[in-house]
Amino acid sequence: MQQDTAIAQHGSIATDSNHNEAIETAVPALKLTNLSKRFGTGDDAIVAVDDVNLTIEPGSIVGLLGPNGAGKTTLIKCALGIIIPDSGSVSVFGNRVDGTRRSAYRDVDAMLEGARNDYWRLTVRENLRYFATIHGIDPNSVTQQHDRLLDRLELTDKADTPVRDLSRGMKQKVSLASVLAGGASLVFLDEPTLGLDVESSRTLQQELRRLAHEDGRTIVLSSHNMDVIERVCDRVVMMANGRIVADDSVNELLSDATRDTVQITSADIDDRLVETLIDRFSVTVVGETAAGRTTIEITHAGERLYDVLDVLRNEAVTIDDIRTVQPQLEEVFVNLTGMESEQTATSGRAE
Repeated sequence: MQQDTAIAQHGSIATDSNHNEAIETAVPALKLTNLSKRFGTGDDAIVAVDDVNLTIEPGSIVGLLGPNGAGKTTLIKCALGIIIPDSGSVSVFGNRVDGTRRSAYRDVDAMLEGARNDYWRLTVRENLRYFATIHGIDPNSVTQQHDRLLDRLELTDKADTPVRDLSRGMKQKVSLASVLAGGASLVFLDEPTLGLDVESSRTLQQELRRLAHEDGRTIVLSSHNMDVIERVCDRVVMMANGRIVADDSVNELLSDATRDTVQITSADIDDRLVETLIDRFSVTVVGETAAGRTTIEITHAGERLYDVLDVLRNEAVTIDDIRTVQPQLEEVFVNLTGMESEQTATSGRAE
């Protein structure tokens, strides 16, 4: 059973105004403790969130990743109070949601995928003023802030245009602007770059980093776009089967991925030599370039790279290219969840 919430059309939570007060860094922006949620009963029950513990510090950007059905959306909705968990607790800036609901959500806002996050009959600026108002803010007092926000998101020229007359990408940026218009300190963004072109996506990413690192906002970003997560987030939380399977900085997650992988390309590598290399080394990829050259990837090379080179030299192989393969977040994701990300599945590995 779901509980009524104060989340408005775009995810705004109607609150008292004192949301610009400084937050002590010792108090987590969000703390989930032993959070669990299942749907259904008996053998047909689905465990969407399974005893999750998560703490997010103020001023950080945390990426939430997971395959479809991993529990990301349910976790976000439990954190927002849209869904009541079966067990566990949610605290926002030190306020437990089940005890001081209005106080807990006074500094929270959200942009949820699949929801109409703005009023399309209103202009862009009118949306910003409206969503500031439901945060208890006099919209006339934040006109300059809204102007800066419109400028940073490249919406100034469309400020007086009804949202319904905008492109999909523009509507997406208006949704983000509306969420930020109330000055919430904790913001949940579900697929914020969906529908944006490359340049608009980069603009949005820059603004998110500025909001966190300059304004001290806390951002929870859920996306299937690995590139966005890798470029924007300070920390990544990966979920699978309702549980957190990884929680670390992007750099640490990448450093734990397969390392010491080298890629060697040569026209002199034939099938016989490939078999020899597979027998002696950890060859993970064998391919062919457009020019007809054979490419092999060898993992865990390390000091054994010299042995590989000795074999190639003894076979009179001329190396056309040799390079270190840098791990990607996609690789970490697949290794930890055992599943492709939606980005890879839908792109046919074109990226």
